[in-house]
Amino acid sequence: MKAFGKILGLVMLGLLLIVIGLGFALTHLFDPNDYKDEIQQLARDKANLELQLKGDIGWSLFPWLGLELTDATLASAETPDQPFANLRLLGLSVRVLPLLRREVQMSDIRVDGLDLTLQRDDKGRGNWEGVGQPAKREAAPTAAPAQPPAQPPVADETAQPGQPLKLDIDSLTISNSRVDYQDAKSGQQFSAEGIELSTGAIREGADIPVKLLAFLGSNQPVLRAKTELQGLLRFDRTLKRYQLQDLKLAGEASGEPLGGKTLTFASQGQLLLDQSAQVAEWTGIKLSANQLRALGELKLRDLDKTAQLEGNLSLAQFNLREFLDGIGIVLPAMRDNTTLSRFEMSTRLAGTPTSINLNDLSLKLDDSTFSGNLALSDIAKQALRLQLKGDKLDLDRYLPPENKDANAGAARQNEVKQAVAAAGNSGTTPLPGAPTQQAWSSTPLLPLETLRKLDIEAAIGLGQLTLSKLPIEDARIALTAKGGLINLKELRGDLHGGEFAVRSQLDARPAIPLLTASKQVKRIPLEKLLEARGEKAPVRGLLDLNADVRTQGNSEKAWVDALNGNASFSLSDGVLVDANLEQQLCQGIATLNRKSLSGEPRGKDTPFEELHGNLKFTNGVASNPDLKARIPGLTVNGDGAVDLRVLGMDYRVGIVIEGDKTAMPDPACQVNERYVGLEWPLRCRGPLELGAKACRLDKDGLGKIAAKLAGNKLEQKIEEKLGDKVSPELKDALKGLFNR
Repeated sequence: MKAFGKILGLVMLGLLLIVIGLGFALTHLFDPNDYKDEIQQLARDKANLELQLKGDIGWSLFPWLGLELTDATLASAETPDQPFANLRLLGLSVRVLPLLRREVQMSDIRVDGLDLTLQRDDKGRGNWEGVGQPAKREAAPTAAPAQPPAQPPVADETAQPGQPLKLDIDSLTISNSRVDYQDAKSGQQFSAEGIELSTGAIREGADIPVKLLAFLGSNQPVLRAKTELQGLLRFDRTLKRYQLQDLKLAGEASGEPLGGKTLTFASQGQLLLDQSAQVAEWTGIKLSANQLRALGELKLRDLDKTAQLEGNLSLAQFNLREFLDGIGIVLPAMRDNTTLSRFEMSTRLAGTPTSINLNDLSLKLDDSTFSGNLALSDIAKQALRLQLKGDKLDLDRYLPPENKDANAGAARQNEVKQAVAAAGNSGTTPLPGAPTQQAWSSTPLLPLETLRKLDIEAAIGLGQLTLSKLPIEDARIALTAKGGLINLKELRGDLHGGEFAVRSQLDARPAIPLLTASKQVKRIPLEKLLEARGEKAPVRGLLDLNADVRTQGNSEKAWVDALNGNASFSLSDGVLVDANLEQQLCQGIATLNRKSLSGEPRGKDTPFEELHGNLKFTNGVASNPDLKARIPGLTVNGDGAVDLRVLGMDYRVGIVIEGDKTAMPDPACQVNERYVGLEWPLRCRGPLELGAKACRLDKDGLGKIAAKLAGNKLEQKIEEKLGDKVSPELKDALKGLFNR
């Protein structure tokens, strides 16, 4: 038995030596480079691949089946003159015996100098298409079969699908490689250069360390980025489940979208792709981009259908203005350049490939806090849908700076100053002249091209809204914009104890935009509205207003020049500031009494119970034929116009004494019975800033009153003298004669 064992051992040793000898002979005596043509032809026939082997082929047989290729090119057999791959070096080796068990055990796979150039022509066909399919052969003519073709064999329904190959690779290294993609039809180009990829041992179900470095670029738009990715890859081909754990992605980007600025970015998290459930997830998100810091989770469902996005996202407080500037976004000029300094947000996400919804949105912007929902219902069209509630918002801070024509503004201000100085407070100076200087800017205000692209539906509620320096309480805004038609369906709120409502429409579709508006105001202090504009109020009182107007153009001046429409107004419990109508009336009475005032006229306010009338706007001029005011002991009637183009007024006013028994400010103007019921004439002309200070006694009208009073007095004397001595007909004839 010992001898038999010894003999068997010698036989086995001999067989091993023979195998080793054959392997040595095959690897040293057989040179695959002698069969390049056959290998290339085999690639054409079996894979429709044009393979050019310019370098040497190295190989080994046992125990590792090794292969090393140098200087090779690959092209589709359909376009052999357009290689899509150039390879400087490929080296790999596989254990032979595990292949029999459908196991792929490989040592290091090395790829160096891989250059992929993928191109689509103007018909959309890629230069790599057709690779991997058997070459098409011309069909040889055959005789018609005498028998019907045999039916293909029926597959065994009980047959089990083949088990996938078990992978066991020590490592994969790709270095000095690049990928370039060009589309002739669209002109787009993408590239990845300097690709460096390295992995640890690649085994199914195990964590595989992965590190990737690349430089990315595109031409539409021009963008360049440096990226570095690290993580642990795990996959299960049976379950179709792929994970990238402990993901770390960092890099820098610059280019046209960033306005020449550099974006530094980094992200972390866990990635999962489950093809069996058609789900993709990114959990434990930590994202940074310059100053921006974000946390969240994202999940995609129904990957094989219309993918559905869900998740949550929160942004820590950061300086939005600096962030936008750092990525090349130029903000429009604002009245307050400190705005957008604080931004914070959290929300639930939902979306599709064409839409994104921010639900349960909580947003902090500067000193404001908002909650609600925001959505892009159509990302391509930037269709914005907005429903928000907020505590407060100073909108003035975010509006463009006021930009009036400096020359026109200065000219009118000088004119107004001169008129105010000349008017004084006594009412004895000459009647002010009508203003002549333009009060409005010709600078274009509306970005028409932008407005024509808007697609917005917005509903906003605010506890307090500051607009035009007015503190609006409980503000509600409803706005739609689409195709250049902007509808302000509602802007309402409470203001200084009163309330208002505005509706307007801007049609930006024509070359000259059209604007219509309606406004209702109830019991809002007028002086507050004027003071908010930086103007001293010439009149105070609670304003009620109903107005419907229309205009056109794209500047303040154009809007005023083309203003047409109607309005009705009423002021109650008010005061004419620095306007002593009683003093004006006193001067007129003293003149008729042929007396001089004992003191110097002094200015003071004139209170009134109500001031009301109707306005008709015609090309920037508001006619007011029915101005009426109730002043204790007096009734005021007015007929005139306000020229909004120059902010000037021109009125004829009549004051009627209703028999007030209070003492006049001067003994020279005591009222007697003859003056009761007469309409004392005033002329009011000048800048609106003067208010009732622009009113003066109308001397022509006063002369008519004197003539009338003289006629009445003469009639009285005739009556006294004649008594009953003459007929009534003669009395009437004499009265008429003297009246003439």
